[in-house]
Amino acid sequence: MFRSQQRKTKILFGLSDALLTAAAFEIAYRLRQSLRFDHVFFLPDDKKTLLLGFSVITSVTFGYWLNVSGRLDSARIRAILGECFRQVAYSAMAFVVFLVFGHTLEIPLARGFLFLFFSLSWFFLASFRIAARNLIPLLGQGTKRNILIVGLGDRAVRLAHNLSAYSEQGVHIVGFLAPPGDFDASTQSGAARDVAGHSYPVFPVEDMRAMLSRHVIDEIHFAVESDKLPALEEVFLWCDEEGVCSRIAVDFFPHVNSHIELERLGGTPLLTFSAAPDDEVLLLAKRIIDVAMAIVLTVCLSPVLLLAALLIKTTSRGPLIFRQVRCGLNGRTFTLYKFRSMVVDAEDRLDEVAHLNRKQIVTKIPNDPRLTPVGKWLRRFSIDELPQLFNVLRGDMSMVGPRPAIPSEVEQYQRWQRRRLRMRPGLTSLWAVEGRDQVDFEQWMRLDMQYIDNWSLSLDARIILRTIPQVLSGRAS
Repeated sequence: MFRSQQRKTKILFGLSDALLTAAAFEIAYRLRQSLRFDHVFFLPDDKKTLLLGFSVITSVTFGYWLNVSGRLDSARIRAILGECFRQVAYSAMAFVVFLVFGHTLEIPLARGFLFLFFSLSWFFLASFRIAARNLIPLLGQGTKRNILIVGLGDRAVRLAHNLSAYSEQGVHIVGFLAPPGDFDASTQSGAARDVAGHSYPVFPVEDMRAMLSRHVIDEIHFAVESDKLPALEEVFLWCDEEGVCSRIAVDFFPHVNSHIELERLGGTPLLTFSAAPDDEVLLLAKRIIDVAMAIVLTVCLSPVLLLAALLIKTTSRGPLIFRQVRCGLNGRTFTLYKFRSMVVDAEDRLDEVAHLNRKQIVTKIPNDPRLTPVGKWLRRFSIDELPQLFNVLRGDMSMVGPRPAIPSEVEQYQRWQRRRLRMRPGLTSLWAVEGRDQVDFEQWMRLDMQYIDNWSLSLDARIILRTIPQVLSGRAS
């Protein structure tokens, strides 16, 4: 699906989410009022409007983050039900948090209303999206796209296959244009290309201007080898003069999986290949969330921080804070802070316990003899990591991201493993909730790659929510 169609689909589904959530809210409200319980349920108009608006905004926001509209045309019913449940669950948690922090509003709510509201929301959203799988193709029928493909090779055929998959959404392949020098006698005698059971005519690229005059052509797609692009400069100028939308298939490097985007630096167009998240708006939102969470956690956990500091200072000699150089974003080094959980000369005694290490490259020693009695408990509940909240505030780290590595470890990385440095390191990570010390080093690295390739704010939220019970149960160490 083209990006313009994706935007249109997201807008339409955002509107449907808003309407369905509002309908669920109103129906749940009236149903609860009709039930004759001892407690009479009623919301003043101003508070009802506030809750309704908040519910609609959170539902639409979480639906956008989960990209529920981007996969509906190919999703199974079970997947749709799961996505709707996650959207409603996140909205419910935001709703509860809003009520807790907004207790001064004195909003009288009934558990029956909440149950009805979120149940109806899930039912309405799931029902609509299951039905919408057959409606998505209709969204493109109002906008036909007649497309010419420049190129005759495997790249052009592959592009035609991809385009033909969206024929129900208005995409129509008019034919192929042979690049200069490729329209010889043998090509002319065949004069057709077979793609997905359809036969398309082949024309010389020199006929393009005449075809633009005789036919309705909306777009021209170039799918040729990179060394043939300079010879097509005049064709690009024709498209520019006529205002025809032209696209270039940039699969020159088929094994490169980076995100590709066109940017401009002054008057110079730059084709950007990015192997890590690069959406500046979402990354800014991530940074704002990091700072907000770090401030809130520092304030809320200040008694724990003070108690830990007191125990460390009174039970063992040495500094309160352990400082260590780690690798951050793109390999920049920074000083990481932790509560000291080991004896003061732990670094000098590393050779003595090296034989106990069960990991490659990294040092992970179960029941490390260098731990102090207090340090064992600090590590068990990850309290020793809390000073890294200051690293988050400084911008060295994020709340979620690959764990920061020691420079000596990074020197031993394979080339593909260094890509984990392209994301700001975090307090918790996908590796931390997917097995931690139970997985080997290579699987650890692959989990970091999986996080980078699939990063979203909703993925961060899921990792944080999964981290909380692990920390509280002492399974995070």
